[in-house]
Amino acid sequence: MSSATLEGATRPPVVVPPHPQWPALTQDEKAQLKARVRGLLESRKAVMVAHYYTDEELQALAEETGGYVADSLEMARFGTESEAETLVVCGVRFMGETAKILNPEKRVLMPDLAATCSLDEGCPAEDFGAFCDAHPDHSVVVYANTSAEVKARSDWVVTSSVALPVVEHLSAQGEKILWAPDKHLGHYVERMTGAEMLMWDGACVVHEEFKSFALERVRRLHPDAAVLVHPEAPDQVVDQADLVGSTTQLIKAVAEMPNREFIVATDAGIFWKMHQVAPDKTLIPAPTAGEGATCESCAHCPWMAMNALQNLERVLRTGNQEVLIDPRIRERAVVPIKRMLDFARERGIGRPSSS
Repeated sequence: MSSATLEGATRPPVVVPPHPQWPALTQDEKAQLKARVRGLLESRKAVMVAHYYTDEELQALAEETGGYVADSLEMARFGTESEAETLVVCGVRFMGETAKILNPEKRVLMPDLAATCSLDEGCPAEDFGAFCDAHPDHSVVVYANTSAEVKARSDWVVTSSVALPVVEHLSAQGEKILWAPDKHLGHYVERMTGAEMLMWDGACVVHEEFKSFALERVRRLHPDAAVLVHPEAPDQVVDQADLVGSTTQLIKAVAEMPNREFIVATDAGIFWKMHQVAPDKTLIPAPTAGEGATCESCAHCPWMAMNALQNLERVLRTGNQEVLIDPRIRERAVVPIKRMLDFARERGIGRPSSS
């Protein structure tokens, strides 16, 4: 935890939904659904943007149809660069909201608007606003996994790939930093930068389930494996990593590091892209609380699992599940998001972008 106290920033309860049970599809049914999606994307001048944590069928279909598979930073960039009139965001709600904030003239659809995020749910805008009001002398830095209303209250929005350099930049200017909502990522940033940060008490239900004692056992079984950890994991897990990084950085590590085996502590949805870039490498899921017990996510986000071929086809066919944002909220939220994109572009973080 941060050395600063969490004055009034206790985590609200988050109700974690069960993983959706989608009916099994035959190969013929999958092929028919994909064909309908391709036709609808073309007729609606739409493009798919999918996160690395979504189902592999969706990631593959996005790439096959001229869309994009990426982390949240690159998803935001792609949406601003695409000429498509409609963006279909396969991910969780804050990703769809970010796309709409950056592209108010475009229609943004999601397979299921109920696909949210424990970090978003655990940081209600009203409570967060009160927390900010109590510390008016702090620069407010919020993780992308937050609602449009929370972003609208921030000075900076960051993703895991840009959080460290942004905080280093602010700390070098002598800024006091208020961070929300992920305490584990915040603590990692604090340790790496030396910045003192006042933190909200939030956590990702997927990454918080990775357990250090179980990871130690797996490491003993695979002594030559490199351990890759997303910084949303707890400190004791991060401390065992050979590399800590964003989803894009972890994928790059699998392709470039010489190890033949990797123990991976992030959402299991990332394995499809990892296998794609390094088909000859062995990937081992890091153990979660599900080892001999019942876990809430078992290394796969239940909200990400709400995205499927079935509701993707349905939303393209019906036009329902459209992301709408109050223009007044959007006007404020776009400022810290564009600040992040400009900062990343100027420092060469991620792919070159015209956004």
